[in-house]
Amino acid sequence: SMAFSDAYRVGAHAVITNRTGQVLLLKATYGDFAWGLPGGGIDPDETILEGLKRECREELGVEIEVEALTGVYLHAEINAHVSIFRCHIDAAADIILSHEHSDFAYYDLEQLSAVQRQRVEDCIYFSGEVIFRKF
Repeated sequence: SMAFSDAYRVGAHAVITNRTGQVLLLKATYGDFAWGLPGGGIDPDETILEGLKRECREELGVEIEVEALTGVYLHAEINAHVSIFRCHIDAAADIILSHEHSDFAYYDLEQLSAVQRQRVEDCIYFSGEVIFRKF
C-alpha cells in the first residue's frame, strides 16, 4: 500500500575508526540526542553511495574514502533498510560538524549499544561477503 511506501526509509552510515580501532560517533542535536554513526537518509534521486558521501560531507565537513559495503540491515521497528560502509578520512583532516550534531568522539566497541556494535563489528571484521541481518 502507499502508506507502507511513504514510511519506508533507506539509510547509509560510515564506520570510521582511529588508529586504536575506536569508532567515530556523532552526538545529535535532535530527537533523543543520541550518539550515532555518520550518515543518514538517502534522497530518492541519489544512489546509496551518493547519499552516504553527501551525508558525511555535510556532517563531517570532509570527504570520506569508501572502502566497502559490509552489511545491509533491516530495522523492522523503524521500517528501514540501512547499509553500512567501511570508510576512511584523512588523518590530518579537521572535522567540522553541522548544526545536526554538537560533538564527536571515538568510542570503544564495548561502549556501543548491542545493535550498533553488531553492525560495527560486521564492518570491522568484514571478510569480503556482505552481511544481511534483521533487527
